[in-house]
Amino acid sequence: MLSRIAMVSVTAAATVLPFGAGSAVAEQASAPELVAGTPCTASAHACVSLSRNRAWLIRAGEVYYGEASALGGRPESPTPAGVFHVTWKDEDHHSEEFDAPMPNSVFFTNTGVAFHQGSLTERSAGCIHLSKKSSAVFFDKLQVGDEVQVVP
Repeated sequence: MLSRIAMVSVTAAATVLPFGAGSAVAEQASAPELVAGTPCTASAHACVSLSRNRAWLIRAGEVYYGEASALGGRPESPTPAGVFHVTWKDEDHHSEEFDAPMPNSVFFTNTGVAFHQGSLTERSAGCIHLSKKSSAVFFDKLQVGDEVQVVP
């Protein structure tokens, strides 16, 4: 037979246990909040939704540009999803690999993936195509080191 103290301890443990680390409640409480209207968190300066073909610019947890049309890579050369940082920019970049102009390039991976002006009907080799206007805004506003979040 359990003593009264043991029964209280068991009851208290059973009550606390569902809210411990790894529980659904703990995971919900620690999940970062998304910026309204986007699939990205407030730490992002650029946000891309590959499934929605959309991109946004964010500062201080608020969208200040977008929702812009954005088109990612083909199935055989998909745009990688994840968290990246702008590594370099080139306003008049020309891809030697694809012998193609890439105006307003903002690179954010070590494999050459960038935001740049491109077709919004033909998928890329992994980059994020933007309209002429949007690519100019992304080029102007994003700085080396800014966080880029690419969501499937």
